[in-house]
Amino acid sequence: MPARTWDDAPVEELNGLRRFPPGLAVRALVLLSLALALLASGAAGRSEGAEGGHVVVLPTGGIVDQIMAEYLRGGIERAAIDGAEAVVIELDTPGGSLEATREIVQTELAADVPVLVWVGPSGARAASAGTFITLAGHLAAMAPATNIGAATPISSNGQDIPDDLGKKVLNDTVATITSIAQERGRPVEWAVSTVVDAASYTVDEAIAAGAIDLKAGSVEELLALVDGRTVTIDGEERTLQTAEAPIERLGMNPFQGFLHLLSDPNIAFILFTLGFYGIFFELQNPNFVTGILGAFALILAFIGFGSLPLNIAGLLLIGLAVVLFVLELTVTSGGLLTVGGLVAFALGASALYTEPGDPVAPSVSVAPEVIVVMTATTGLVMAAIALVLLRQRRKPQTVIGVSHIDAPLVPLGTPAEVRSSLTPTGTIYASGEAWTARSADARRIERGTPVRVTGNDGMVLLVEPTAPSPETTEGTA
Repeated sequence: MPARTWDDAPVEELNGLRRFPPGLAVRALVLLSLALALLASGAAGRSEGAEGGHVVVLPTGGIVDQIMAEYLRGGIERAAIDGAEAVVIELDTPGGSLEATREIVQTELAADVPVLVWVGPSGARAASAGTFITLAGHLAAMAPATNIGAATPISSNGQDIPDDLGKKVLNDTVATITSIAQERGRPVEWAVSTVVDAASYTVDEAIAAGAIDLKAGSVEELLALVDGRTVTIDGEERTLQTAEAPIERLGMNPFQGFLHLLSDPNIAFILFTLGFYGIFFELQNPNFVTGILGAFALILAFIGFGSLPLNIAGLLLIGLAVVLFVLELTVTSGGLLTVGGLVAFALGASALYTEPGDPVAPSVSVAPEVIVVMTATTGLVMAAIALVLLRQRRKPQTVIGVSHIDAPLVPLGTPAEVRSSLTPTGTIYASGEAWTARSADARRIERGTPVRVTGNDGMVLLVEPTAPSPETTEGTA
């Protein structure tokens, strides 16, 4: 008898459970893999039919983080595979993570395609980590009204960095930027000054020092100016032909863009505030929705904080504000707790980020207009909640449930029906609600018997049947 193969296996087996033939399952997996591969290539922004000879532009702005490092690595590798003439990193950054900066520099130095770094458009900057990225390009250019530099390690305000560690960080940073300058033929003393002296230079000053190659107002102007220049890749000289090359802009895919957006100091602060609102409303009115949304916003905020020089003192001030707001709802303070909370909230937002201890980390802060808007919004929310609580407190309160209160829980004589037998205590249904009740004369009243309310003993209603009860607690002859 020939051995059975997978394709000969019956469709139904394993205790009668229906299964798909394995051959069909394999084909389905192959099709699914192909579909996922197409989606991934589309998400990465791959253009179909790339024939080479084009220039790939990688818009790169914001905080330097691992998302940016992965984005640039993928973009440069893809450009090399597609046979691009060159890659242009369009840079505008205040700085960022040292580890991410190292990864980007390594990608530039090992690139198989010419990498041109353009600090632009006008008004952009290549501060801190941006200085390393700019100098690591095969060619470096800047737009008018841009600046570069200020890459010194600074002891953070609120963080204790020992002197020895500070010296190690400084020496390591100097060695890194020195090696980059030597590799790309740029002035070493100028590069070191951006680290040791925190020097910052305009585009004209950088050109005069020989730190960058040229000034260009746009990517198109840059490509026209570098046309015919030679760069060295793996020991071989390559002449750029970029004047008429088609331009392909390759941005981050939506997922990368979203994660990178979280590193914006204002976005991270707003998410943190919204997360506080969600948790606050969940504590006031449990509904799971605001609590889940608030927790999600807090998680996203702390993802953003991971790429920023977070000041714990500022975070603690915001936490104090939250505590004062919660106390305002339970303690009558005449609004003093709310005022104190708003002051702590504004101070915490102002001090949420500090001077970085990382030599290439950015010097960032929450925008003053964002602080004003979020503080005013918080004040309005607290005022609305306080107004609602004040109205509730001014309403006449009826105290019930105490045995010496004579006021009946329900009007005397109210008809009711026994829901669970009174033996002598049980439950009845009266005035649209279920009540704990006891027979007035301590006799047993069966379920379903119509009764009427004769009084109350605290929260327990006293009742008597409206018709003779078939059974009493006293025995019959």
